[in-house]
Amino acid sequence: MNVEEQIKEYIASQPEPKRSDMQALHHLILQALPGCKLWFDNGKNSEGKIVSNPNIGYGFYTIKYADGKTRDFFQIGLSANTTGISVYILGIKDKTYLAQTFGKELGKASVTGYCIKFKNLKDINTDILEAAIRYGVEVTSEN
Repeated sequence: MNVEEQIKEYIASQPEPKRSDMQALHHLILQALPGCKLWFDNGKNSEGKIVSNPNIGYGFYTIKYADGKTRDFFQIGLSANTTGISVYILGIKDKTYLAQTFGKELGKASVTGYCIKFKNLKDINTDILEAAIRYGVEVTSEN
């Protein structure tokens, strides 16, 4: 199964209204990042053990670890969780930037260093979410 099929299956497996919200977010991210690399991480480690929620990934980012090693990864992540949906924006060095810049205008969402978490899409301002995503991609593209 290719990445697009895995993503489609993952979104389809979500209960409503999360399914519709994730489909809308998937389209929003694809519009914000046309032609980006798509990823799908099923949340399982090499032994098949579940270690995280499945993630849809968008874009390309190289994580640089303190020991000098690197790992290719996605810039933007989308994941369902027990209380709603999480959007991950990786590679922003200032861990307060997202909350300070987008937090107040975003709506009913909790914002940490790289994660925007919310219950329903209708609870947030999608234009502000898109601006945060675009910012994250611009910042990681400069590194």
